[in-house]
Amino acid sequence: MKDCEQIQMGFYQDPDNRAKMLPVSYTEWEEKAKEILAAGPFGYVNGAAGAGDTMKANEDAFKRYRIRPRICRDTTKRSMEISLFGNKYPVPILFAPIGVNSIVHCEAEVPAAKAAASLGMPYILSNVSTVPMEKIAEVMGDSPRWFQLYPPKDRELTKSFLKRAETAGFSAIVVTIDSTLLGWREQDLRNAFLPFLTGQGMGNYFSDPVFLSILDQRPEEDLKAACQKALAEGNNTCFSWKDLEYITQQTELPVLLKGVTHPDDALLAAEHGAAGIVVSNHGGRQLDGAIATLEALPSVCEAIEHKIPVLLDSGIRRGADVLKALALGASAVLVGRPYIYGLAVAGEAGVKAVAENLIAETELQMAICGRKSIEEIDSSLVLKM
Repeated sequence: MKDCEQIQMGFYQDPDNRAKMLPVSYTEWEEKAKEILAAGPFGYVNGAAGAGDTMKANEDAFKRYRIRPRICRDTTKRSMEISLFGNKYPVPILFAPIGVNSIVHCEAEVPAAKAAASLGMPYILSNVSTVPMEKIAEVMGDSPRWFQLYPPKDRELTKSFLKRAETAGFSAIVVTIDSTLLGWREQDLRNAFLPFLTGQGMGNYFSDPVFLSILDQRPEEDLKAACQKALAEGNNTCFSWKDLEYITQQTELPVLLKGVTHPDDALLAAEHGAAGIVVSNHGGRQLDGAIATLEALPSVCEAIEHKIPVLLDSGIRRGADVLKALALGASAVLVGRPYIYGLAVAGEAGVKAVAENLIAETELQMAICGRKSIEEIDSSLVLKM
């Protein structure tokens, strides 16, 4: 992986092939993606629940914290390396699980998986990917990958997904529990856009023997019914703490619970076998008016007391955001919308550029703050205004 100065100087030294071809900032990637994508796909990625207050709150929360640097410290030798569940990763940034990438790129999840692999960053494959997990494993080789699970109602299907993930070399399971029902997403409603109804995002379902066995007809014979059955399995409104415990008992992989914003739920997750927590509100796509994840993070970390890792997503846009999340207790962060915009604009190269830019900015910020490693980042780095 290139260091931050190599990435930075690449723009200055090769302007024709870098700065003029690909965007630099998140806003530019978003604007470029809007130019390229049709209203339905763009709205699906860009949209949020209700009035969008949660999504806005996620980003605004980072602005309420200010970084307080230390000076006259030697930061010549730096490391962004972290360790999670016994594995070392080069940076504290993971690719968040985002499904149905086929709406923004013809190769769906493959380019993002390849970009993550080239950087050694963990790629979290969505349960509702268009490309099956085995294909993603094939293109990623030995590179780190996790599998995100929307826990189905059918326990046999749950076990099948878990077994397939283990066999395909995924090293962790991320159980997302804040989406047992689809949020009220006005852009999608206005565009009448739900790609799952056309078979997109069904790669893991339509390739699963257990799922196929519970259908009256195969997907190629009755696509609509197969899609509706998959959606019904995902609308698991009766999911309980006992179900989480059941999942942890069905796999030897570490299981993280994603969608936690309350400290009491964090404690319950740990009590019922979760090996980690992702403080998340689904990027503001599920519950309008919810607490921002950065605001929720300190109380969750305080409750957990370092017993298990706490990760964060929703609202990470810049290197400063990464540092602030780490300072407030996160072990790592997940990034979603930015890399999807990169995928829409320039495929694998776009995803890689988004990731490299974020990594470079984070490392530069860390060094300018007087820190040379992730271990040196703590609450003294930030002040709430």
